[in-house]
Amino acid sequence: FDLHARAEVTISIHDAEGRIVRRLDLGAYPAGTYRTRDRAAHWDGRNAQGELVSSGVYFVELRAGEYRSTRRIAVRK
Repeated sequence: FDLHARAEVTISIHDAEGRIVRRLDLGAYPAGTYRTRDRAAHWDGRNAQGELVSSGVYFVELRAGEYRSTRRIAVRK
């Protein structure tokens, strides 16, 4: 992701029914590009209890300040 200004960044992973599976509060990020593995956000495929999630469709929401974007992903095992 790219930030044009400093922002608090949060990523939420939701299941197909809209329930939150995991929330990643990344904190304040300065303006910049976050695309490489060492700089980008990373979800390990686990829920809030630390268990691996099931195969299926999930929705990932990125919030950075006022910006909000949702993408659909598929988890396959």
